Amino acid sequence: MFNLTYEFKLKPTHAQTQMFEDWLEINRRVYNYALAERKDWYLSRSCQVNACSLKHGYIIPVDTPRPTYASQCKALTAAKKEFSELKQVQSQVLQQTLKRLEVAFVAMWERNHGFPRFKKAGKMRSFVFPQMQGERLKPGMVNFPVIGWVKLRQSRGIPDGGLVKQARVVKRVSGWYVMLTIQWDVSIPQPMPHSEGVGIDVGLTSFIATSNGLLVKRPRFFVDAERKLKLLQQCVSRKRLGSNNWRKAQARVQKLYEYVANCRKDWHRKLSHQICKDAGMVFVEDLNLVGLSRGILGKHFLDAGFGQFFSILEQTCFKRGVYFQKVDSRKTSQICPSCGVETGKKELSQRTHVCSNCGYTTDRDVAAAQVVLVRGLAAVGHTVKMLAEGKFIGIPAKQESPVL
Repeated sequence: MFNLTYEFKLKPTHAQTQMFEDWLEINRRVYNYALAERKDWYLSRSCQVNACSLKHGYIIPVDTPRPTYASQCKALTAAKKEFSELKQVQSQVLQQTLKRLEVAFVAMWERNHGFPRFKKAGKMRSFVFPQMQGERLKPGMVNFPVIGWVKLRQSRGIPDGGLVKQARVVKRVSGWYVMLTIQWDVSIPQPMPHSEGVGIDVGLTSFIATSNGLLVKRPRFFVDAERKLKLLQQCVSRKRLGSNNWRKAQARVQKLYEYVANCRKDWHRKLSHQICKDAGMVFVEDLNLVGLSRGILGKHFLDAGFGQFFSILEQTCFKRGVYFQKVDSRKTSQICPSCGVETGKKELSQRTHVCSNCGYTTDRDVAAAQVVLVRGLAAVGHTVKMLAEGKFIGIPAKQESPVL
């Protein structure tokens, strides 16, 4: 099986837009109620055995089982008999909201995420149809369960023979969007290592440096928009909270954020295609992106969007038949790519790599990218030999670094 997700902008009618809004609000209330039920159960089990709180207490029987996804789905079915508004939303959509809460708790237990939070009004921005059986798609229209046919702007064609397996409706400041997951009954093999390899080193001075000498300057999407963002946020603060003018000012802030995110994603996609154009293998560093985002330069790391770039690059490599792999990122800037000798730590101001052992000189980031390439070739089983003059195959003795 082969799955692809297509994103299109919806063009709903006024009645359909109102239905989308009502469904989001009902899903938000279901999410908050289920979260409150789980939170109360946990707090009732966390009090001291020999003392009671003077502020409040949770009176929950001792034999009450821990709320789970299965138990809350069962309770949701019973709640529909008492609350008629729950019947407006398809049952599987509400179940997916409870599953979303379950995923949040699993992420808290297994990946050290924070405790799930309640969603304020307007913060629930998507709902999912997990099953889309029958005829659900035709040119320029999509058919949602219960809601019916909705117009969409089909900006790209969809190959024939696929089945719509899932649909996610997303609300953004620029409108409503749908993400269609389409499945084809075919088996596509993963790309195998072949042709010429490229190592990539990422950084804040140069967004990427490749092993063949390409340096790409980092664009500052968010930093360049900060001044305008500050002015728009000041306009929001001057408006009366909850008024129509306050909503309009808040929408202008949201549009700027969306514009910055769209510019960043578009640039990442174009750069990924440029990298894959003449390469058969692409190797990148396996970085601790969460740790980098929490450092003193966290804002700039988040503005660069290295995690999104790696994801887009991996998808582009798969589409274009290029092998993609992450390699160990430790000491890539401390090893000479020519002779393999560890040269020690470099100061951030030192932008040139000069090996005291073999005399190899090149840009610091290019040298790190060449080390990434060597590690990648070793990881896929390529034998890396040394020439008589002490240079790795594929690494020239003199490097001229063009700047994009």
